[in-house]
Amino acid sequence: MLTTLLLCAMASLVPVGGQDLAGSSDQKPVRKPFDASKWRLVWRDEFDKGDGPNQEFWTYEEGYVRNREVQYYTKDRRENACIEKGILILEARKDDWQGRPVTSASIHTSRKRPFLYGRIEARAKVPTGRGTWPAIWTLGENIREVGWPKCGEIDILENVGFDPSKVHANVHTDAYNHTKGNGKGNNIDVGKPWEGFHIYAVEWFPDRIEFFFDDLRYFVYRKESDDPAVWPFAQPHSLKLNLAIGGAWGGSKGVDDAIYPSRFEVDYVRYYEAR
Repeated sequence: MLTTLLLCAMASLVPVGGQDLAGSSDQKPVRKPFDASKWRLVWRDEFDKGDGPNQEFWTYEEGYVRNREVQYYTKDRRENACIEKGILILEARKDDWQGRPVTSASIHTSRKRPFLYGRIEARAKVPTGRGTWPAIWTLGENIREVGWPKCGEIDILENVGFDPSKVHANVHTDAYNHTKGNGKGNNIDVGKPWEGFHIYAVEWFPDRIEFFFDDLRYFVYRKESDDPAVWPFAQPHSLKLNLAIGGAWGGSKGVDDAIYPSRFEVDYVRYYEAR
């Protein structure tokens, strides 16, 4: 695993409240229902085949990858990544597997299903409990060449169990990221997201990225210039789904042993291109 990936998911170390956003209208929640007439479905995974992630689409991360997180990501282990009744389950377990106290799963589409512009959405149910840190996010496919944050990162969803009612959206670039204290993002209080499935989505255009919780748009990141340090989002990205435990942000209030087993459930992932 590339050492640069150790930094990739540290998207929310800096609270987004008070950050310099593009404008107040870009962080004000606005109802914007999905308009299917404007989009063409290109690729999807409904998680309705097999007993685990389809390896035509997904690759496993393996090991202790980033953020000083507690879990060890396993490869192709059904206790951590399986399909049940059309639902992908990423499960964190305190099972002392091969000497690793806590195990979980992280999968991504790198080199298999790249995306450039369009709408990416996942219908998912987050876990909860102090220490959980589920995420749906993207990284630039050029990360091996340029590293993070030059590759760009789009955080479609992050949620931490010690502050469970909030969902977070962020972007990270060479110019704007948490290591500089100027990351761009927003969060909203949505009540009890762990009680049911919700749609987490981005609509990615050549000049902006819009972030959604169901049909509520709550953050927009706008292109300020062609400088790749500001807008590294003119080249393909890959999608990542993972359930982390603890770590720099998720574990900042500790980890409650009562959370295990913890399940991040994903009903589907879909990618659309604009018509």
